[in-house]
Amino acid sequence: MDDAKENAEAEGRAGTAGPPAFRAAVDALRAARLRPQVEVEPTPAPQRLAPYAYAVEAVVADGEQELADGRLVLLHDPAGHDAWHGTFRLVTLVRAELEPEMAADPLLPEVCWSWLTGALQARGLTYGEPSGTVTRASSHYFGGLAERPAASQIEIRASWTPREGLGGAPDTAGHLASWCDLLAQVGGLPPAGPGDASVVTLPQRRGPQSR
Repeated sequence: MDDAKENAEAEGRAGTAGPPAFRAAVDALRAARLRPQVEVEPTPAPQRLAPYAYAVEAVVADGEQELADGRLVLLHDPAGHDAWHGTFRLVTLVRAELEPEMAADPLLPEVCWSWLTGALQARGLTYGEPSGTVTRASSHYFGGLAERPAASQIEIRASWTPREGLGGAPDTAGHLASWCDLLAQVGGLPPAGPGDASVVTLPQRRGPQSR
């Protein structure tokens, strides 16, 4: 591959080049207005999942305490993708530590998955082909690490196809806002807007992790 083609592909992955629909989708991500507790910034995107990709990472913070973190990747294949049933795909990873009583809840995976779909539906977003996993893991320490308390973590890996709008670009700003709602909910923050008091969130963790 010559240098010119490599540079063009690198720019496309960064969102500065590519088809108009992809550029519009990336511009909307960059311009999105989000709740202040969620810190979002660009991060290198995977290079082999689609011809064009753009990624952001985020941390949910309460003062110096990190409550949850994650990454959201926007993929675009102008030729379409059979598994996506569209030309765009959003892929995410969300992680948070858990309080012991929450980690023991047998319904926790189903609840966490419902938070993802509920966050999208709450903003009126249309999407298709959702798939993913919810994993919880526990760590117990022994020997020289025996003084550390046991720790549990929840991890959500998911992807979905956003509906394409005018000009072929999906409402990526809306999907990013929904993703931030999910991060905040997993991190235990209260709902951002009025009328959402019935939404269940994970209790805020008070573990040793700090920024």
